[in-house]
Amino acid sequence: MDVNRTSPQRFILLGLTDVPYLQAICFLVFFVMYIITLSGNILLIVVVRINSTLQTPMYFFLCNLSVIDIGMTTTIVPKLLINTLVKDRSISLLGCGIQMFFHLTFGSTECLILAVMAYDRFAAICRPLHYNNIMNKMVCATLAGGAWIMSIINSGVHVFITFQLPYCKSRVVNHFFCEIPPFFQLSCQDTFLNEVAMYISAGILGVISFCLTLISYINIIITIFKIRSSQGRHKAFSTCGSHLTVVCLYYGTILVVYLGPHSIYTAEINKTMSILYTTVSPMLNPIIYSMRNKDVKSTFKKNQKKI
Repeated sequence: MDVNRTSPQRFILLGLTDVPYLQAICFLVFFVMYIITLSGNILLIVVVRINSTLQTPMYFFLCNLSVIDIGMTTTIVPKLLINTLVKDRSISLLGCGIQMFFHLTFGSTECLILAVMAYDRFAAICRPLHYNNIMNKMVCATLAGGAWIMSIINSGVHVFITFQLPYCKSRVVNHFFCEIPPFFQLSCQDTFLNEVAMYISAGILGVISFCLTLISYINIIITIFKIRSSQGRHKAFSTCGSHLTVVCLYYGTILVVYLGPHSIYTAEINKTMSILYTTVSPMLNPIIYSMRNKDVKSTFKKNQKKI
């Protein structure tokens, strides 16, 4: 496709590589990762649904996380796979806006859900006698619903102001999907206000969520060290270890993309970080939780034939 003749209503996604054999490798790798992500997260949701002992706040939020992971990869990977096979890598303005909206929605919701999951673990370990009152069904539904609503509103605002920018420099996006930072490079207008809005949003949803998660775990660790029984300490750590792993993996990459200095932005760094939190993290999340959770593993073994 002739880049210079691209319709003003379309953008071109350069993707990950133009080398034919690397494209084939990328297609195979991302296709396998996508199948693993779908299978792992769907399986985790099914396991939670069929085991009545797993009908708890922790698994309720874990199912929300699985829905987010499925949505995140489905928003990104199918288009990426198609673009590795066809010459026309263009995407319509509407298609780009939809992809950007859902990507932001799932990403923001994951930040909030991870913080809520940390608070749930805090309540379970630090306030065990009041846990059922603190994390009742109404509270859980409100926290999850609030996370989704806030993320949807935040995404709608950012997509709207991003596509209000005039793109007169180029229509070629040096990325494999429609993400906000690369679009600042294409605008012939000063993007300072857009960048400030992005930093404020990332600060509120990302940094505050991370700080709340950190505070929860500081209190959890303090409480765990007060437990006299080594077996009790091990059990408490095991229930939090998988969540901490997921938190570090996710926040470590997404904060680099959205809070990194604009002056040191490079397409290569952004692509690498984006791959980690849009495809690698959703694939590993169900594996991490399943591998470290005896209830999930035992349910899967008992119902393997049914599943």
